[in-house]
Amino acid sequence: MSEERRSPRRAGRGERLVTALDQRLPVASAGREFLRKSFPDHWSFLLGELALYSLLVLVLTGVYLTFFFHPDMAEAPYTGSYAPLHGTMTTEAYASVLHISFEVRGGLLVRQLHHWASLVFVAAIGTHLLRIFFTGAFRRPREVNWTVGVTLFLLALLEGFCGYSLPDDLLSGTGLRTAQGIVLSVPVIGTYLSFFVFGGEFPGHDIISRLYVVHILLVPGLLLALVGVHLTYVVVHKHTQWPRPGHTNRNVVGKPLVPQYTAKSAGLFLVLAGVLTLMSALFQINPVWAFGPYRADHVSLDSQPDWYVGYLEGAQRLMPAAETDVAGHTVAWDVFLPGVMLPAVLFLILYGCPFFERWLTGPGPEQHLCDRPRNQPTRTALGAAAVSAYGVLLMSGGQDVLAYLFGLPVELLTRTFRTALFVVPFLVYHATKRACLGLQAADRRRLLDGEATGEVRRTAGGGYEEAYTLVSREEAYRVLVRDTPRPRAEGTEAWRWFRRHRLRNALSRWYFGRSVEMPATGWERRRVAHVRAAPGEAAAEGNGS
Repeated sequence: MSEERRSPRRAGRGERLVTALDQRLPVASAGREFLRKSFPDHWSFLLGELALYSLLVLVLTGVYLTFFFHPDMAEAPYTGSYAPLHGTMTTEAYASVLHISFEVRGGLLVRQLHHWASLVFVAAIGTHLLRIFFTGAFRRPREVNWTVGVTLFLLALLEGFCGYSLPDDLLSGTGLRTAQGIVLSVPVIGTYLSFFVFGGEFPGHDIISRLYVVHILLVPGLLLALVGVHLTYVVVHKHTQWPRPGHTNRNVVGKPLVPQYTAKSAGLFLVLAGVLTLMSALFQINPVWAFGPYRADHVSLDSQPDWYVGYLEGAQRLMPAAETDVAGHTVAWDVFLPGVMLPAVLFLILYGCPFFERWLTGPGPEQHLCDRPRNQPTRTALGAAAVSAYGVLLMSGGQDVLAYLFGLPVELLTRTFRTALFVVPFLVYHATKRACLGLQAADRRRLLDGEATGEVRRTAGGGYEEAYTLVSREEAYRVLVRDTPRPRAEGTEAWRWFRRHRLRNALSRWYFGRSVEMPATGWERRRVAHVRAAPGEAAAEGNGS
């Protein structure tokens, strides 16, 4: 009897404790809201998850590798199980990598899994950034989250380079030598920076241990912290979505986090981990035993870095030799411009993208609907031109290999790539812009004439014509609901003696001036205005009157 009386009292105390805690820290209500958060169901939104799960694979495999890797540059004769290198002087770092590859059970599989995951990680972040750029998902209120994403991309590049350099083989040592040359090219302070980073003359005895600390502690900590910030912003600002019936600028239509989206996301992680493991088992990557240990007087033939820094290698190969002596200091332009200024300008442009576009459009409402790339032809053309320039630089980084494979002179390839670096982006820009305008014109024709059915009809006059049907409601919605900023004309009123903001107005006309007007009735225009109305704004939906 006493137990029956005490059990309700205990349950009541527990409930009161939870209620009191929830009143002070609303965990229950916040948890319910978070677990029911909607995620749009579109394949392009999975790119960010691929990056996240690649990072998870990197963390798991990296922890395993730290048990066996020794970041020491002390040299000793090699006595491991790889017979061709017996008696060769190697550093402890290089010998431990061989030990992982040939003597640790599953070591080679895990090491290659780590390397493949790093390539997928950087590729997923880069592709995710391209998706955000081409769809305009960096606009208000996501400018800060865009800068967080660009910083994650920068840290991923740094993390990849540090991990690539740790084995201390001949290939990674050649890359370190290139990096040291880039550091030395910084005017005035380059020598001091090199001595500080390498702990003395190259290669020194501290660089591997320092890169190891950066690779397993500093950069991963920053990455994980920024991933948390990035996901927090996604939750706070809600997810972007594509224009479809029922999708407006004020809601998010998709699967709830639990259980549907969680199951789908977990399946994506398992598929990614399985594919990476299969690649690691079947495709060899970074065979350090074939390269041999690093020696400062040796260079690996046909050496190219991983693809994500290959553009720097290509830029340095294309840059003509140029030096300037200023006040006793030599400025090596052929190293400084492609090695220091190019990545600095690249990331400056990436950081400034949302603020530049906002400067051209002026203050505007929040944007939660993705742009179709064709509806922003200038932005899409600029992105395509940048990707083409990257492709030219990447191919230039392997000009010696291409010359050998195709039997062409290296000098001819160098001059060809130098010309292509300016010609190809120019052609790609104009071709992409024309293609976007052509696709807009095709959308207009489909709205006016309908979609071809593949049937031929005979007219009353005895002729023949192709049969058309009206476009579907979903397709018409997707075409008509778009963001069409007007070029700015601020400070150009007739009563002004002096015109203000000429540069901004001219850039705004170039950026937003070309577009194809879509045919829409008055009711459709009011409906589009209602759909695109920002949160908190009142927009008349229209009733057909």
